[in-house]
Amino acid sequence: MKSAEVRVVISEDLRFVEDVSGSWLTKESFPESERQAGNMSVDHLSNMLSSIKNASLSGKPFIEIPYTKECEEVAKNLESAGFLEKVKVFKPEGVSHKMLHLDLGYNNGVPLIREVKRVSKPGKRVYKGYNDLGQTLGGFGVTVVSTSRGVMNSVEARKKKLGGEVICQIY
Repeated sequence: MKSAEVRVVISEDLRFVEDVSGSWLTKESFPESERQAGNMSVDHLSNMLSSIKNASLSGKPFIEIPYTKECEEVAKNLESAGFLEKVKVFKPEGVSHKMLHLDLGYNNGVPLIREVKRVSKPGKRVYKGYNDLGQTLGGFGVTVVSTSRGVMNSVEARKKKLGGEVICQIY
């Protein structure tokens, strides 16, 4: 091969590597543009629900997620319904934000949570009156509702004659 041909091959190889790995100049100029592995979306509640489902189905004893008031309220409702063993708020040393520690519920090694459905989403909110809040899976599941008097399950909301935003269903 002649030196001109070698330069063309090397140049093509370098373009291919740059296309695959991204421009080093872009990475140097805008380091925040690279997405870190493990980042979650802004919808913390959906992240919590999917983490609970995935951890439960894979047999994990607990999960730890970033704290939000809404996640804590939903988790406490799941704890009172028996799907979670324990809900604990803590702040790790050297970190500026709180975390939620959720111990998942199992019955003789079988996960209590089989399915988690996010009903009301940021793009499409779902509201129901207290008459429209029925049982979830014939009473074996829980529907969590955000009412004007706080987050509660659908049975409590019906007793108090409160409707609201249907957050999720778990069974």
